[in-house]
Amino acid sequence: MATFNIPPVDKDIAAALQHKIDNKTKPLGSLGQLEKIALQVGAIQQTLTPALHQPAIVVFAGDHGIAKEGVSPFPQEVTYQMVFNFLQGGAGINVFTRQNDMQIRVVDAGVNFDFNQHPGLIHAKVGMGTKSYLQEPAMTMIQCQEAIEKGAAIVREIHQEGCNVIGFGEMGISNTSSAAIIMSLLCNIPLEQCIGRGTGLDDEGLARKKAILSEAIARHKGIEKTPLHVLSTFGGFEIAMMCGAMLQAAAAGMIILVDGFISTAALLVASKINEHILEYCIFTHQSNEQGHQLMLSHLKAVPLLSLGMRLGEGTGAAVAYPLIRSAVTFLNEMASFESAGVSNKA
Repeated sequence: MATFNIPPVDKDIAAALQHKIDNKTKPLGSLGQLEKIALQVGAIQQTLTPALHQPAIVVFAGDHGIAKEGVSPFPQEVTYQMVFNFLQGGAGINVFTRQNDMQIRVVDAGVNFDFNQHPGLIHAKVGMGTKSYLQEPAMTMIQCQEAIEKGAAIVREIHQEGCNVIGFGEMGISNTSSAAIIMSLLCNIPLEQCIGRGTGLDDEGLARKKAILSEAIARHKGIEKTPLHVLSTFGGFEIAMMCGAMLQAAAAGMIILVDGFISTAALLVASKINEHILEYCIFTHQSNEQGHQLMLSHLKAVPLLSLGMRLGEGTGAAVAYPLIRSAVTFLNEMASFESAGVSNKA
Protein backbone atom coordinates (compact mmCIF):
# COMPACT_ATOMS: atom_id res chain seq x y z
CA MET A 1 0.00 0.00 0.00
CA ALA A 2 1.04 3.59 -0.56
CA THR A 3 2.73 5.25 2.41
CA PHE A 4 2.10 8.86 3.32
CA ASN A 5 4.77 11.06 4.87
CA ILE A 6 2.77 13.50 7.01
CA PRO A 7 5.01 15.47 9.36
CA PRO A 8 3.53 17.26 12.36
CA VAL A 9 2.95 20.94 11.64
CA ASP A 10 6.03 22.91 12.72
CA LYS A 11 4.89 25.15 15.59
CA ASP A 12 8.01 27.34 15.68
CA ILE A 13 6.16 30.06 13.75
CA ALA A 14 3.17 30.02 16.12
CA ALA A 15 4.51 32.70 18.47
CA ALA A 16 5.13 35.14 15.61
CA LEU A 17 1.68 34.44 14.18
CA GLN A 18 0.05 34.94 17.60
CA HIS A 19 1.92 38.22 18.04
CA LYS A 20 0.68 39.43 14.65
CA ILE A 21 -2.92 38.40 15.50
CA ASP A 22 -2.78 40.02 18.96
CA ASN A 23 -1.49 43.32 17.57
CA LYS A 24 -4.37 43.83 15.16
CA THR A 25 -6.69 46.74 15.99
CA LYS A 26 -9.05 44.74 18.20
CA PRO A 27 -9.29 43.47 21.75
CA LEU A 28 -7.33 40.28 22.40
CA GLY A 29 -9.20 37.19 21.23
CA SER A 30 -12.16 39.19 19.98
CA LEU A 31 -12.33 37.38 16.62
CA GLY A 32 -12.75 34.06 18.38
CA GLN A 33 -12.41 30.98 16.19
CA LEU A 34 -11.26 33.11 13.24
CA GLU A 35 -8.07 33.82 15.16
CA LYS A 36 -7.50 30.10 15.73
CA ILE A 37 -8.01 29.38 12.04
CA ALA A 38 -5.62 32.17 11.03
CA LEU A 39 -2.99 30.71 13.36
CA GLN A 40 -3.56 27.17 12.05
CA VAL A 41 -3.44 28.14 8.37
CA GLY A 42 -0.33 30.24 8.90
CA ALA A 43 1.38 27.39 10.73
CA ILE A 44 0.45 24.84 8.04
CA GLN A 45 1.83 27.14 5.34
CA GLN A 46 4.76 28.30 7.53
CA THR A 47 4.19 31.96 6.76
CA LEU A 48 2.87 35.12 8.40
CA THR A 49 1.00 35.92 5.17
CA PRO A 50 -0.91 32.75 4.21
CA ALA A 51 -2.88 32.51 0.97
CA LEU A 52 -5.68 30.29 -0.28
CA HIS A 53 -5.28 29.16 -3.89
CA GLN A 54 -7.78 27.43 -6.19
CA PRO A 55 -10.04 25.98 -3.47
CA ALA A 56 -11.63 22.70 -4.51
CA ILE A 57 -14.29 20.26 -3.39
CA VAL A 58 -13.93 16.66 -4.57
CA VAL A 59 -17.11 14.56 -4.43
CA PHE A 60 -16.58 10.80 -4.40
CA ALA A 61 -19.53 8.59 -5.37
CA GLY A 62 -19.91 4.88 -4.67
CA ASP A 63 -22.59 2.27 -4.13
CA HIS A 64 -23.02 -0.08 -1.19
CA GLY A 65 -24.20 -3.67 -1.26
CA ILE A 66 -25.86 -3.16 2.14
CA ALA A 67 -28.39 -0.87 0.41
CA LYS A 68 -30.16 -3.99 -0.88
CA GLU A 69 -30.80 -5.09 2.73
CA GLY A 70 -33.20 -2.23 3.51
CA VAL A 71 -31.13 0.23 5.57
CA SER A 72 -32.14 3.27 3.49
CA PRO A 73 -35.51 4.64 2.35
CA PHE A 74 -33.95 5.53 -1.03
CA PRO A 75 -33.18 3.00 -3.79
CA GLN A 76 -29.57 2.48 -4.87
CA GLU A 77 -30.27 4.08 -8.26
CA VAL A 78 -30.29 7.50 -6.57
CA THR A 79 -26.48 7.37 -6.37
CA TYR A 80 -25.91 7.39 -10.13
CA GLN A 81 -28.83 9.80 -10.67
CA MET A 82 -27.20 12.25 -8.25
CA VAL A 83 -23.87 11.90 -10.04
CA PHE A 84 -25.60 13.14 -13.22
CA ASN A 85 -27.10 15.97 -11.14
CA PHE A 86 -23.60 16.95 -9.97
CA LEU A 87 -22.32 16.88 -13.55
CA GLN A 88 -25.22 19.06 -14.70
CA GLY A 89 -24.59 21.59 -11.92
CA GLY A 90 -27.91 21.15 -10.15
CA ALA A 91 -27.02 19.80 -6.70
CA GLY A 92 -26.52 21.63 -3.42
CA ILE A 93 -22.75 21.35 -3.67
CA ASN A 94 -22.81 22.88 -7.16
CA VAL A 95 -24.73 25.89 -5.87
CA PHE A 96 -22.35 26.53 -2.97
CA THR A 97 -19.13 25.98 -4.92
CA ARG A 98 -20.36 28.39 -7.61
CA GLN A 99 -21.25 30.95 -4.97
CA ASN A 100 -17.79 30.75 -3.40
CA ASP A 101 -15.67 30.41 -6.58
CA MET A 102 -14.55 26.89 -5.73
CA GLN A 103 -13.70 24.15 -8.19
CA ILE A 104 -15.77 20.95 -8.02
CA ARG A 105 -14.53 17.55 -9.14
CA VAL A 106 -16.85 14.55 -9.32
CA VAL A 107 -15.36 11.07 -9.00
CA ASP A 108 -16.87 7.68 -9.81
CA ALA A 109 -15.21 5.66 -7.05
CA GLY A 110 -17.49 2.65 -7.47
CA VAL A 111 -21.02 3.43 -8.63
CA ASN A 112 -23.17 0.53 -9.81
CA PHE A 113 -23.66 2.16 -13.22
CA ASP A 114 -21.66 2.45 -16.42
CA PHE A 115 -21.11 6.15 -17.16
CA ASN A 116 -19.02 5.40 -20.27
CA GLN A 117 -16.49 8.21 -20.75
CA HIS A 118 -18.64 11.06 -19.48
CA PRO A 119 -16.87 14.43 -19.75
CA GLY A 120 -16.41 16.13 -16.40
CA LEU A 121 -16.38 12.85 -14.48
CA ILE A 122 -13.15 11.45 -13.04
CA HIS A 123 -13.29 7.74 -13.79
CA ALA A 124 -11.68 5.88 -10.88
CA LYS A 125 -14.15 3.00 -10.45
CA VAL A 126 -12.83 0.16 -8.27
CA GLY A 127 -15.95 -1.98 -8.74
CA MET A 128 -19.69 -1.82 -9.43
CA GLY A 129 -20.44 -1.06 -5.80
CA THR A 130 -19.33 -2.99 -2.72
CA LYS A 131 -20.64 -6.35 -1.54
CA SER A 132 -23.22 -6.57 1.25
CA TYR A 133 -21.27 -6.81 4.49
CA LEU A 134 -24.25 -8.58 5.98
CA GLN A 135 -23.03 -11.56 3.93
CA GLU A 136 -19.29 -10.96 3.25
CA PRO A 137 -16.65 -8.22 3.46
CA ALA A 138 -17.61 -5.09 1.51
CA MET A 139 -14.37 -5.23 -0.48
CA THR A 140 -11.10 -7.12 -0.62
CA MET A 141 -8.00 -5.64 0.99
CA ILE A 142 -6.56 -5.21 -2.52
CA GLN A 143 -9.63 -3.20 -3.59
CA CYS A 144 -9.38 -1.10 -0.42
CA GLN A 145 -5.74 -0.27 -1.10
CA GLU A 146 -6.53 0.47 -4.76
CA ALA A 147 -9.22 2.95 -3.69
CA ILE A 148 -6.86 4.66 -1.25
CA GLU A 149 -4.17 4.98 -3.90
CA LYS A 150 -6.61 6.31 -6.51
CA GLY A 151 -7.84 8.94 -4.07
CA ALA A 152 -4.25 9.98 -3.40
CA ALA A 153 -3.48 10.21 -7.13
CA ILE A 154 -6.50 12.48 -7.72
CA VAL A 155 -5.40 14.89 -5.00
CA ARG A 156 -1.78 14.79 -6.18
CA GLU A 157 -2.92 16.06 -9.58
CA ILE A 158 -5.19 18.75 -8.12
CA HIS A 159 -2.35 19.97 -5.90
CA GLN A 160 0.02 20.12 -8.86
CA GLU A 161 -2.47 22.42 -10.59
CA GLY A 162 -2.04 24.94 -7.76
CA CYS A 163 -4.74 24.07 -5.22
CA ASN A 164 -3.75 24.35 -1.54
CA VAL A 165 -7.14 24.13 0.22
CA ILE A 166 -9.44 21.19 -0.42
CA GLY A 167 -12.68 19.75 0.90
CA PHE A 168 -14.22 16.33 0.32
CA GLY A 169 -17.80 15.25 -0.17
CA GLU A 170 -19.52 11.97 -0.96
CA MET A 171 -22.59 10.41 -2.49
CA GLY A 172 -23.61 6.84 -1.86
CA ILE A 173 -26.96 5.47 -0.76
CA SER A 174 -26.51 3.68 2.62
CA ASN A 175 -23.10 5.17 3.35
CA THR A 176 -24.25 6.43 6.76
CA SER A 177 -24.48 2.74 7.69
CA SER A 178 -20.82 2.19 6.79
CA ALA A 179 -19.80 5.35 8.63
CA ALA A 180 -21.71 4.29 11.77
CA ILE A 181 -20.01 0.89 11.94
CA ILE A 182 -16.55 2.35 11.22
CA MET A 183 -17.12 4.89 13.99
CA SER A 184 -18.36 2.28 16.46
CA LEU A 185 -15.42 -0.06 15.92
CA LEU A 186 -12.62 2.52 15.69
CA CYS A 187 -13.89 4.79 18.48
CA ASN A 188 -15.13 1.93 20.68
CA ILE A 189 -18.55 3.56 20.99
CA PRO A 190 -21.74 1.44 21.20
CA LEU A 191 -23.34 1.06 17.75
CA GLU A 192 -26.65 2.38 19.10
CA GLN A 193 -25.05 5.81 19.64
CA CYS A 194 -23.51 5.89 16.15
CA ILE A 195 -26.58 5.13 14.02
CA GLY A 196 -28.81 7.93 12.77
CA ARG A 197 -31.71 8.44 10.39
CA GLY A 198 -29.48 8.96 7.34
CA THR A 199 -31.58 10.24 4.45
CA GLY A 200 -34.72 10.32 6.59
CA LEU A 201 -35.68 6.98 8.13
CA ASP A 202 -38.83 6.83 10.26
CA ASP A 203 -38.78 5.06 13.65
CA GLU A 204 -39.53 1.67 12.12
CA GLY A 205 -36.81 2.10 9.50
CA LEU A 206 -34.32 3.22 12.14
CA ALA A 207 -35.04 0.12 14.22
CA ARG A 208 -34.54 -2.08 11.14
CA LYS A 209 -31.27 -0.32 10.34
CA LYS A 210 -29.98 -0.92 13.88
CA ALA A 211 -30.92 -4.60 13.73
CA ILE A 212 -29.26 -5.14 10.33
CA LEU A 213 -26.05 -3.35 11.30
CA SER A 214 -25.84 -5.18 14.63
CA GLU A 215 -26.18 -8.48 12.75
CA ALA A 216 -23.47 -7.37 10.30
CA ILE A 217 -21.01 -6.59 13.09
CA ALA A 218 -21.76 -9.98 14.69
CA ARG A 219 -21.16 -11.66 11.32
CA HIS A 220 -17.60 -10.24 11.24
CA LYS A 221 -16.87 -10.25 14.97
CA GLY A 222 -13.52 -11.97 14.42
CA ILE A 223 -11.94 -9.28 12.22
CA GLU A 224 -8.92 -7.31 13.37
CA LYS A 225 -9.85 -3.83 14.56
CA THR A 226 -7.12 -2.22 12.45
CA PRO A 227 -8.23 0.77 10.33
CA LEU A 228 -7.77 -1.03 7.01
CA HIS A 229 -9.53 -4.21 8.12
CA VAL A 230 -12.51 -2.22 9.41
CA LEU A 231 -12.55 -0.09 6.25
CA SER A 232 -12.37 -3.03 3.84
CA THR A 233 -15.00 -5.04 5.74
CA PHE A 234 -17.61 -2.32 6.23
CA GLY A 235 -16.59 0.69 4.13
CA GLY A 236 -17.46 1.97 0.69
CA PHE A 237 -15.22 2.64 -2.26
CA GLU A 238 -15.97 6.36 -1.92
CA ILE A 239 -15.02 6.31 1.79
CA ALA A 240 -11.75 4.47 1.11
CA MET A 241 -10.92 6.79 -1.79
CA MET A 242 -11.65 9.83 0.38
CA CYS A 243 -9.37 8.41 3.08
CA GLY A 244 -6.48 8.19 0.59
CA ALA A 245 -7.29 11.66 -0.74
CA MET A 246 -7.15 13.15 2.75
CA LEU A 247 -3.84 11.44 3.56
CA GLN A 248 -2.31 12.76 0.34
CA ALA A 249 -3.66 16.27 0.97
CA ALA A 250 -1.97 16.37 4.37
CA ALA A 251 1.25 14.92 2.94
CA ALA A 252 1.23 17.78 0.41
CA GLY A 253 0.73 20.38 3.15
CA MET A 254 -2.76 21.31 2.00
CA ILE A 255 -5.55 22.62 4.23
CA ILE A 256 -8.29 19.99 4.56
CA LEU A 257 -11.90 21.11 4.97
CA VAL A 258 -13.73 18.30 6.75
CA ASP A 259 -17.43 17.97 5.94
CA GLY A 260 -20.03 15.86 7.76
CA PHE A 261 -20.60 12.40 9.17
CA ILE A 262 -19.34 10.22 6.31
CA SER A 263 -16.39 12.47 5.46
CA THR A 264 -15.39 12.52 9.13
CA ALA A 265 -15.57 8.71 9.20
CA ALA A 266 -13.08 8.64 6.30
CA LEU A 267 -10.87 11.04 8.25
CA LEU A 268 -11.22 8.84 11.33
CA VAL A 269 -9.71 5.93 9.38
CA ALA A 270 -6.98 8.21 8.01
CA SER A 271 -6.17 9.50 11.51
CA LYS A 272 -5.70 5.94 12.76
CA ILE A 273 -3.17 5.48 9.94
CA ASN A 274 -1.35 8.77 10.68
CA GLU A 275 -2.58 10.97 13.52
CA HIS A 276 -0.66 14.03 12.25
CA ILE A 277 -3.34 14.46 9.56
CA LEU A 278 -5.60 16.10 12.15
CA GLU A 279 -3.28 19.13 12.36
CA TYR A 280 -4.09 19.94 8.71
CA CYS A 281 -7.88 19.73 9.21
CA ILE A 282 -10.47 22.44 9.70
CA PHE A 283 -13.77 20.90 10.83
CA THR A 284 -16.35 22.93 8.98
CA HIS A 285 -19.58 21.91 10.66
CA GLN A 286 -21.39 19.53 12.97
CA SER A 287 -23.87 17.42 11.05
CA ASN A 288 -27.38 16.71 12.25
CA GLU A 289 -26.60 12.98 11.95
CA GLN A 290 -26.66 11.55 15.48
CA GLY A 291 -23.15 10.11 15.63
CA HIS A 292 -21.27 13.11 14.26
CA GLN A 293 -20.99 15.03 17.53
CA LEU A 294 -19.54 11.98 19.28
CA MET A 295 -17.08 11.38 16.45
CA LEU A 296 -15.96 15.02 16.54
CA SER A 297 -15.47 14.71 20.31
CA HIS A 298 -13.37 11.58 19.81
CA LEU A 299 -11.17 13.57 17.41
CA LYS A 300 -11.10 16.55 19.83
CA ALA A 301 -12.47 18.67 17.01
CA VAL A 302 -14.29 22.00 17.33
CA PRO A 303 -16.58 22.54 14.31
CA LEU A 304 -17.05 26.02 12.86
CA LEU A 305 -20.77 25.73 12.20
CA SER A 306 -23.80 23.88 13.53
CA LEU A 307 -26.63 24.52 11.10
CA GLY A 308 -28.54 21.25 11.36
CA MET A 309 -27.21 20.22 7.92
CA ARG A 310 -27.06 16.55 6.88
CA LEU A 311 -26.84 16.66 3.09
CA GLY A 312 -23.27 15.46 2.63
CA GLU A 313 -21.75 16.17 -0.81
CA GLY A 314 -19.18 18.47 0.85
CA THR A 315 -21.84 21.15 1.37
CA GLY A 316 -20.75 21.98 4.92
CA ALA A 317 -17.18 22.53 3.72
CA ALA A 318 -18.31 24.80 0.88
CA VAL A 319 -20.66 26.82 3.11
CA ALA A 320 -17.90 27.33 5.72
CA TYR A 321 -15.18 28.26 3.22
CA PRO A 322 -15.90 32.04 3.36
CA LEU A 323 -15.11 31.91 7.09
CA ILE A 324 -11.67 30.47 6.36
CA ARG A 325 -11.17 33.23 3.80
CA SER A 326 -12.19 35.78 6.44
CA ALA A 327 -9.58 34.40 8.85
CA VAL A 328 -6.80 34.64 6.29
CA THR A 329 -7.92 38.06 5.08
CA PHE A 330 -7.99 39.69 8.51
CA LEU A 331 -4.52 38.31 9.22
CA ASN A 332 -3.18 39.80 5.98
CA GLU A 333 -5.13 43.05 5.69
CA MET A 334 -6.28 44.27 9.10
CA ALA A 335 -4.20 47.15 10.47
CA SER A 336 -1.99 46.76 13.51
CA PHE A 337 -2.11 49.21 16.41
CA GLU A 338 1.21 50.64 15.24
CA SER A 339 0.31 51.03 11.54
CA ALA A 340 -3.08 52.57 12.32
CA GLY A 341 -1.79 54.88 15.02
CA VAL A 342 -4.30 53.45 17.48
CA SER A 343 -3.37 53.32 21.16
CA ASN A 344 -3.22 49.84 22.62
CA LYS A 345 -4.41 49.18 26.14
CA ALA A 346 -2.15 50.42 28.90
